[in-house]
Amino acid sequence: MENSQAPVGRRTASTCGWRAVFLPQLNRQSLSVYGSEIAVEKECIRQLQSGVWVIHPFSPIRSYYIMCMVAITFLNLIGIPMEIAFLDGYSGVGWEGFNVFSDTLFLMDVALNFRMGIISEDSEVSNANLEYVQLFFRILSLFMMMFLLCHWNGCIQYFVPMLEEFPSDCWVRQEKLMNATVGEKYSFGVFRALSHMIQISYGSNESPTNEVELWVVMTSMLSGALMYTVLVANAAAIITNVDQAAKAYKDKMNHLDDYMTFLKLPNDLRLRIQKYYGARYGGRWFDEKNFLISVSSALREEILTVMCLSLLNNVPMFQNRDVNFLNTVLLQFQHEVFQEDDVIFQQNAPGDRMFFIEHGQVLVETDSFSQELADGDYFGETCLMTKGKRLATVQALTTCQLFSLSSERFQMVLQGFPDIRRDMEKFSQQDKEYVLHL
Repeated sequence: MENSQAPVGRRTASTCGWRAVFLPQLNRQSLSVYGSEIAVEKECIRQLQSGVWVIHPFSPIRSYYIMCMVAITFLNLIGIPMEIAFLDGYSGVGWEGFNVFSDTLFLMDVALNFRMGIISEDSEVSNANLEYVQLFFRILSLFMMMFLLCHWNGCIQYFVPMLEEFPSDCWVRQEKLMNATVGEKYSFGVFRALSHMIQISYGSNESPTNEVELWVVMTSMLSGALMYTVLVANAAAIITNVDQAAKAYKDKMNHLDDYMTFLKLPNDLRLRIQKYYGARYGGRWFDEKNFLISVSSALREEILTVMCLSLLNNVPMFQNRDVNFLNTVLLQFQHEVFQEDDVIFQQNAPGDRMFFIEHGQVLVETDSFSQELADGDYFGETCLMTKGKRLATVQALTTCQLFSLSSERFQMVLQGFPDIRRDMEKFSQQDKEYVLHL
């Protein structure tokens, strides 16, 4: 008989009122970490029942809050040097108001950071698209660092003569910028700074007129050299630290696209195949079979025990069994992936294997009833001993990560455990009689 365990009750964030903005939302990132909608709902319930107010890493408010803080920080990094160098204390009401607002926000940020949740290492997100986003932001942050360095240097170029009250031989007077606009002063300051940093001295032919200017020029040249060093080092790191597994996955997908084009498959089928590979391998290509074969039997058993033993213990027929028997059964597990709306098997079809749900949701349906199963549940266990027909139709409601145990492999395992085989046959006969009385 198919598993009749009740599914986990749904409790979405929409039923939690204003607290929903602090709970994890359902998106690709949260699904990558938790595996299914049911698991995300369980995380919402866990956070609500903990009684501790925490801003979840996948909550909608956290994303907007971080973007707001980045924008405010960047504006301060640009505005404060310009205020010191060019505005000479006459910043106006608007800028003063922004200073008060940003200072208040930064003080609040210090307090809020004590309530920010984090994702532990064992829940690390692995997604090929996320890798590309991280690479983009790494390159963007590098260019923003270079811009800020040029910006600060340009402000210092003007700020030093201002501290000396613009002596007659300073570059500001020589360029006739005493009565110029702030934008014009800033442009000349950045231009002069860049000429020092890239060390071509174009537009800056005059030698420093005093010791202070001499040190400013040397500092600019040194910062330019450091900028080149950081740029080359980061470029080399980006090239050498390419994720080999992600690169292998991309190569496989390119070969797959060529093969599907050769077969002239329809676009909807191509899309389903691409989604399957994305769900199966998570954006990285690993040779699972060769890896498990290459390790020792002890390590292979330990790996499968960590991954699947809890699933096996949920099935009554496997509970309180010999450890050696369970380990032997685990070695026969096969990993399978089904996409949303896939029919895993039809009612009355010949049964050849049992399924254990690692992540995902399925619908078990007959003419008289229907039931949803989720993480940790199982179905199709009647075929292990009898190889009978399927009692229900099972369809995937979400992308499902399953483990399967074939009837043929299970029978081979039972040959080495005759006592357990007799118990299993009794259990199967009782289960069959129960079904006949339904």
